[in-house]
Amino acid sequence: MTIEVTEQAAKHISGMLLERGCGLGMRLSTKASGCTGYAYVVDYADTLTEDDIAIESYGATVFVDKKSLTLIDGMVLDYVKTNGLNHGFDFRNPNVKAECGCGESFTV
Repeated sequence: MTIEVTEQAAKHISGMLLERGCGLGMRLSTKASGCTGYAYVVDYADTLTEDDIAIESYGATVFVDKKSLTLIDGMVLDYVKTNGLNHGFDFRNPNVKAECGCGESFTV
């Protein structure tokens, strides 16, 4: 089980950590939330837990706990810039069966 981190996402993660000045990588997890079941949670990884799985790509590390990985296995994590000021992580999760109307939560 794993996820793919694109080069653009890895560059953004590395830049965020460099600007912050500390951190082991990015933590990606899921939590029960929203009207359809789960939401993605993105945070800095400052410590490791025994459940962490490290995914290294293009010099950046993303840490995912085992429980979350079962929901996002096979996902592509990308970072996209669109017109104007819009930018952010794009979660292309093949396990998603439905998303809520606002795009904040998903079900598998």
